[in-house]
Amino acid sequence: MKNKLVLSLLMLGSVLQAQDKRETFSFSLQQAIEHALEHNYSAINANRDIASAKQKKWETTASGLPQISGSASYLNNFDFTLQGISGNAFNPGGNPDAISLVAFGTKQSMNSGLTLSQLIFDGSYIVALQASKTYLKYFENAKQKTNTEIKELVINAYGNVLLAEESVAILEKNKATLSKTLGDTQETYKNGLIEEENVEQLQITLASINSNLSNTKRLQDVAMKMLKFTLGIDINDDLKLTDKLDTLSVSKLDLAFSQGEFVVTNNINYQMATNFTEQRSLELKLEKSKALPSLGAAFNFGYNSFSNDFSFADRDQKWNKFSNLGVSLKVPIFSSFGRQAKTQQAKIALDQAKTQLTQTEQQLKLEYEKAKSEFDFSIEEYATSKSNLSLAERIERKQQIKFTEGLSSSFDFSEAQRQLYTTQQNYLQSMVNIINKKAALEKIINKN
Repeated sequence: MKNKLVLSLLMLGSVLQAQDKRETFSFSLQQAIEHALEHNYSAINANRDIASAKQKKWETTASGLPQISGSASYLNNFDFTLQGISGNAFNPGGNPDAISLVAFGTKQSMNSGLTLSQLIFDGSYIVALQASKTYLKYFENAKQKTNTEIKELVINAYGNVLLAEESVAILEKNKATLSKTLGDTQETYKNGLIEEENVEQLQITLASINSNLSNTKRLQDVAMKMLKFTLGIDINDDLKLTDKLDTLSVSKLDLAFSQGEFVVTNNINYQMATNFTEQRSLELKLEKSKALPSLGAAFNFGYNSFSNDFSFADRDQKWNKFSNLGVSLKVPIFSSFGRQAKTQQAKIALDQAKTQLTQTEQQLKLEYEKAKSEFDFSIEEYATSKSNLSLAERIERKQQIKFTEGLSSSFDFSEAQRQLYTTQQNYLQSMVNIINKKAALEKIINKN
């Protein structure tokens, strides 16, 4: 019994400790975007891609700068390699047809040295330097594209949470109103003034509201966790949203925003397509540069020593200095038209990239027109939904009065309620659509 008590206390302590580790956040939409741009998982890796590209750029630069390498070697000849010598080279009186075997070298030898090498000219290196800048630019553009996508994701996720919250609030309000009406109707039925069908019709409507309310609460939880994931925070942390759906949507009601001229070069997808074309251009330049000669130089300096015993650590051991300077020139002469074939392939790839750039430009213009149209429509839809909501509320109130006074059937009243509930959801969705459609338009025009 005592062990169980100790175990229970330990488990309780673990739970309390885990709860203490939960963080609490409170964000407006703009604050949520700023937080996500720094802590979203894709944003973090995009920054790492840039850091890696910078290191790659320096790696390319360093390959053409002075290179110093050191070397050391030790050789122990257990059995010498013998060399054959014809004739009487070492014995003038000997047989001229005889073969003498001799061994050259010492039992042990050691040498060490340094080599300084420097690339003097290589067309491929010059192109590689230009390509490394383009390589870095690609990842900088990719980071910017990631940021625009994250911004849109946050806006959509933030709006979905607000939509779920407002939907829950409206459903709970509708439930309270309908529950009171049902209670009054049941009392009227008990007094024998109305038929049981009126009560049953309201019960069906109330059951539907309860089901929708439970489902919407589950969706609210999922939407909140999705927002937390997009923000890069733990899904078990506490998050409070400070913006409201109505104020947020009204702030986006700027019809003039979609009337400006679209500058396609500002779009990040166009910039990345341009970057891709530059890469293909450099690849063509690289293939052409392979027909140019390359020139390099190397300076070697070191010491070697020989001994029949391992005495290289002795103070009086003799070490022999050596040094040399070498220059190498490599000139491509004939490749059986292999270089020409590679150059033509690079040229075709460049032409394809140019065509893709034109295709991207036209596609972006089409996407802009579509996004602008959808944003304009979302504003019109919002105005219509707002007007319809006012009408639906008046119709529902009139039907409720008629129903209470026995002038209207339960079917007419339920139909007015369903129309009101649908209009309420349409109104909420129209506000979210304004937010989302404007975010999509901002993404295309690359508006910060």
